[in-house]
Amino acid sequence: MTEFRGTTICAVKRDGVTAIAGDGQVTMGESVIFKNSAVKVRRIYGGKVILGFAGSVTDAFSLSERFEGMLNKFAGNLMRSAVELADLWRSDKIGRKLDAMMITADADTLLIISGTGEVIEPDGGICAIGSGGNYALAAARALYAETVYDAETIARKALKIASEICVYTNDNIRCETVGEPMGTLQKSGKAERADAKGSEKKDGKASEKSAKKPAKRKEKEGK
Repeated sequence: MTEFRGTTICAVKRDGVTAIAGDGQVTMGESVIFKNSAVKVRRIYGGKVILGFAGSVTDAFSLSERFEGMLNKFAGNLMRSAVELADLWRSDKIGRKLDAMMITADADTLLIISGTGEVIEPDGGICAIGSGGNYALAAARALYAETVYDAETIARKALKIASEICVYTNDNIRCETVGEPMGTLQKSGKAERADAKGSEKKDGKASEKSAKKPAKRKEKEGK
């Protein structure tokens, strides 16, 4: 039977933000482009978790659905959900291996999950899977080391480069991000400290005014 396969996914984590990008090509067998605008990257668990899949399309959907079920079971704990899903395969409770791989991330963790029960946390916050994964990974690492691009820009550019080399990857790129930029967090922290200082000054002025009022009353009573 001819299989439908989704291809390349690339993920980059930088400055508090994780981006996962995927192309839109689905290939039937080895030679037929079946679809150019497939969505291989999506948000789950109320938008708090993002994932992208590659491999056999049917197995990839099965893998992502089972993982989403684990997330709901373990209250969104990404690492625990991934490990428990892998344990199901190792104990042979699922019954067969899935010909698919998935990259998933929340605000803190980035993981690769395979349909054979492997869970990997990539080094350096960069990873890629699928037929064009090696090209995307090499491009992403170079862009990360030599530029100041943000995570989404690196992921998109790396996938664009892969699409120019790999015949199973196109440049119809979709990208999702999770997390807050470190600059935003720093600004929000400064704003909170400024608000706290402002409230302290107001409280100090109010206490000074309240202390002055009785003194004025005493002076009037003496007169």
